[in-house]
Formats: sequence, structure tokens, C-alpha cells
Amino acid sequence: MTTTATEAVEDHYPSRLATAAPMLERIDPTVWGTLPGPFADTELNNYGDNGFHIIDGLLNPSQIQRCWTEFERLSNDPSLANSDMVIRERVSGAVRSIFRVHRLSPLIDALARTPRILDRARQLLGSEVYIHQSRINAMPGMVGTGFYWHSDFETWHSEDGLPAPRTVSVSIALTDNYAVNGGLMLMPGAHRMFVPCVGHTPADNYQESLQRQRIGVPDEKSLTELGYEFGIEQFIGSAGSALFFDANSMHGSANNITPFPRANIFLVFNSVENAPTLPFGGTAPRPQYIAEREINALTPLFDSPFT
Repeated sequence: MTTTATEAVEDHYPSRLATAAPMLERIDPTVWGTLPGPFADTELNNYGDNGFHIIDGLLNPSQIQRCWTEFERLSNDPSLANSDMVIRERVSGAVRSIFRVHRLSPLIDALARTPRILDRARQLLGSEVYIHQSRINAMPGMVGTGFYWHSDFETWHSEDGLPAPRTVSVSIALTDNYAVNGGLMLMPGAHRMFVPCVGHTPADNYQESLQRQRIGVPDEKSLTELGYEFGIEQFIGSAGSALFFDANSMHGSANNITPFPRANIFLVFNSVENAPTLPFGGTAPRPQYIAEREINALTPLFDSPFT
């Protein structure tokens, strides 16, 4: 199925407001539908309660090495050196993110369509899915800067036009993720609350926010309330571990001031029934390398190198 959606719909999660507003209780489920898939009932319940679930050893060492080699290839590709798809650290110039990797790399495309990954996304979202966004995030040793607390859905809703948080992200560790090298922190259960953010969205906000996000971040009062109510856990694990997390999960990471680099493949699966509309923040849609607007349901690849 291929469609392109541009119509406006009702906004159930208003944000980018002129003045502060109370947090909103989520009106949508976290686990959608009852499609069969690899997740056991206990794992689905855990995901529904916490907004995320960790799988150890999703990829084996040889598969990890293939992905790391691909990351190095893309990082050193002269045709991408000055591309907007490559985001660099503000000070050091080191690669911070490479976007749209499922389009740039047949290997990453195969990873996204591997049944044991794709079927988990379909199971959680209760429908066919497509890639809303893909990237490889890097936190180089000593110079990697963190990502402040945020909900991805707040940005995808305000700047891309996703109506609901019917989206699951998969972060696959290409390196060991330690507690000390900028591992992702999450607030288990906070996905049930939506935090409206204050501030008008500037045109082309993504040009700054992909390096340092200032618009679309929660206020300290809300973060303090959420932190004390839900606590904080961290995604740590060996290379090959994977974190499946809900679009509205509250998460962030600290700077990496250790010698140990961190890199993760990041795949965002969105339901084909949650197609992007006009951005709710009132801006033009972000470029397609950040947010796909053509809805192509993924087909499984049964002879994937990740099977």
C-alpha cells in the first residue's frame, strides 16, 4: 500500500503552546490490537506497563559486526560527507546521527524487514507498519553530547503530523551500552502522560534540534513530577541488545565523557493507520529524510541476513 496523507485532523495532544498547560492523560492504548507475533503475553504486559521492553541478544556478534561495518562505510562515504542526512556534533564535528539509513543501506532495509523484528512491531501496533524514521545514533568517546529529556511523539506530532502515539521505536546496540557512556534513560510508566510543551516552533527547527533540542522539551516541574512518580531506568546491555519503546516514552541521555563510544541503530515503525497529516505545530512538514510521508507497508524478508 502506498499513500500520502496531508489532511488535518483533530488534535488530541496540543503542544507548542503560548503558556504552560497541565499534563494530559493518554487516551490511546500502548499495545494495539491482538495480532500474533513473537512477544509473549508477559512481555506485552511489561511493555504496556512500562512503555518499553528490552531484549538481550537480538543480534549475534557476526550480525553486529556487519552493521558496524555498514555504519563505518556510511560515516566515511564522501558522497554523504556534506549531506543533510549526516548530523555532526556542534563542537567536535564527529558524526552524531545518520538519517534515512533504511534507504541508504540495503543491509539496514533488510534489518527492518526481518520477520522477528517486523512482526514485533506489527504485534505492538496491531496493523501493518512502515518506517517513519531511521537513523544510526553515535555517541563518540569523550565528545558525545546527550539528548535532553523528551517524548519523541511530542515532536512527531507537532512537526510531522502523526495523530497518535501508535508508533514503536527499536534501538539496537552496536556497542556495549554502559551506565557511564551515555546510555539511554527512561521513566517507566511515564508514557501514560503527555507533557504539553511551551514555545512557538521556528521554521526549519530541525536544523538546530537534531544537534541540540530547545523547542519541544518538557519543563523542569513536569519532569520532576514524572521522575518522582515513575522513577528512572536505563537501557544498558551488550552489543546486540535491543530496546523496544513507545513513542511517548519519556527518555534522554547524558554526555559521554568516557573513552567508550556508543552507537545504536534506531528504527521507528509507525502504523499505516496513523499516517502523518499536517503538522500540529503549524509549520511545514520536516524533510522526508527525517520523517517519511509516503506510506509503504513493509513486506517481510524471509531470507534476511538477520534471520
